[in-house]
Amino acid sequence: MSIMKLALANIRKGKSAMVSLFVFILVAAVLLNIGLMVMTQINAFFDHKVEQLKDPHVTIMMDDTSNQAEYEAFIANYPGVSVEETENIIKMNMAKFDFGNGELSNSVILFNADAKRDVAPLQLIEKRNTTSNSDDEIYVPYSFKNGGYTLGDHFTITYQNKKYEYQIAGFFETTMMGTSNIGMMKFMLPEKSYDKLLNELDDQSEGMMISAIMDDQTQSAKLETEFMREFQRSTGEETIFDIESLNIDLVKSVNTLTINIVATILVTFAAIIVLISLIVIRFRVSSSIEDGMVNIGVLKAIGYTSRQILLSIILQFILVSLSASIVGIAVSYGLMPFFGEIISSLSGLIWSQSFDITMNLVSIFFVAFCVITVTLLSAITIRKIPPVSALRGGVKTHNFRRNHFPLEKAKGSLHFLLAMKSMLVHAKQNIMILLITIALTFTSIFSMVLYYNIASDKTAFINLFGSEPANVYIMVQSDANIKELMSNFEKMDHVEKLSIFDLIQTKIDGQTAYTNVTEDYDQLENNIVYEGRQPKYENEIAISWVISSQINKGIGDTVELKYGDETGNFLITGLSQSIGNAGQIAALTMEGMQQLHSNYQGSTLYVYLDGISNKDFIDNVQEEYGGP
Repeated sequence: MSIMKLALANIRKGKSAMVSLFVFILVAAVLLNIGLMVMTQINAFFDHKVEQLKDPHVTIMMDDTSNQAEYEAFIANYPGVSVEETENIIKMNMAKFDFGNGELSNSVILFNADAKRDVAPLQLIEKRNTTSNSDDEIYVPYSFKNGGYTLGDHFTITYQNKKYEYQIAGFFETTMMGTSNIGMMKFMLPEKSYDKLLNELDDQSEGMMISAIMDDQTQSAKLETEFMREFQRSTGEETIFDIESLNIDLVKSVNTLTINIVATILVTFAAIIVLISLIVIRFRVSSSIEDGMVNIGVLKAIGYTSRQILLSIILQFILVSLSASIVGIAVSYGLMPFFGEIISSLSGLIWSQSFDITMNLVSIFFVAFCVITVTLLSAITIRKIPPVSALRGGVKTHNFRRNHFPLEKAKGSLHFLLAMKSMLVHAKQNIMILLITIALTFTSIFSMVLYYNIASDKTAFINLFGSEPANVYIMVQSDANIKELMSNFEKMDHVEKLSIFDLIQTKIDGQTAYTNVTEDYDQLENNIVYEGRQPKYENEIAISWVISSQINKGIGDTVELKYGDETGNFLITGLSQSIGNAGQIAALTMEGMQQLHSNYQGSTLYVYLDGISNKDFIDNVQEEYGGP
């Protein structure tokens, strides 16, 4: 009988165990292959999209009153810039629009779709079939398809208490401002719609954008930083105009962060399932050796060597793991369109899956290596079993093992004593069963908890990315007494609590930062600081990991914060996580903000409700105080 036939005979003998092992490894191979392919392909996918769409590596947005020629010259003459282009834009700061089941507040950047451009030309992936030249058409990023929109749907932008109504005429891809994570989103208007909107808005909404494509996109952050530093120095103490910038490396890191988290979860699940499979294999090998001890003795007696018997045991598990891995790889490609939709919804880009033989082989060989290693370590004892002992069922001439429960002396029920003796005799198998049960229980509970927090109650998952889950946001007019309003709102029915929670644009060591301002961070529901703590005193600040990496400073270091014409030095007390506003988030106390602006009182109230719907509360506020 050959080693192959012996291995197949062992598989037939333990069909049920091999089927369960096949299923375990198949599931592990599916998750592992999908996770590895996404993790290894996402960066190349994003870079390919940048090149395919001819998107800029750096964008600089500013007021239309700025010295355009000076800025254009700096970008055009910067080493490594291959293409520089300037165009007019409409910029709506803190505009609102419906997305999914909620309302988003974001900066809206509108372009003239009919203008000729070399950088990021409009490439529609879907377009409404119409011959009309309507002045209410708009083209929106592809991510809006996942936000519940289709061609022809009505789309409303609320800006400065006015509503601007449009119909979606097409969807386009963009890497730079295609999702809400960056803090600003790109929209395209046909020339007729663009001119109409431009005439309706005030001059402050007019702006321009300078876009640059570089020979080496990894230098984009350096160009952005040097541009900002150059023209910050040139402004001196004069009033600073509004200027914002983005670089492609930062955008990529923010947009791919969530995708990499999902991929890491898949790989982690795969590793847990592989671990369970290895425990099952260890249990199966040990049990088969003990139960088939006489058969091993017979095989050795008729001429099989220990090496051949060992190889047959390893071969049976290799056959099962390889076949399960190959089937799992095939199934993973069948499931990739589903995961591709998830990636597209998170990145705003159409995911195109390619065949990745390298990751497929890594997945297969990783599982095979683990299986071979565990099987070999579990079955190596076969080489130490003499044929005579094997034929006796493994019983040796002498047995000096301690009898923990001698039946003639131990007290207790006979059934209990026999159970305890059996448990100790098969201690290794029982420990492995315990480990399998623990691993399966952990995987099951973790899967249910993860599903609940992502598919059902998304609160914890949203909090992971830095959102403050208030029920209602109230923008307070500059001439209103915010303290008096807070006192009045606190007396209203169903108001659980409220806080001032502003988001202002500042500069931290020259880097743009969207800084939260509140009186007491302990009153907030979501603490986004993962290392250190939120600021408590007027000289403290917390910054995000993105800003920390940009300025190369951490907890205990001092940074210069600039707001308008005023600057101040603050001590970093914590590092935070957030994918909103490109991850460039900071936190400052109200007292700290008043060090720069003594009259600062705040302009946004976060209201937390209990026992009333958001709509009903808003209706009550509008009835009492007026407003849109």
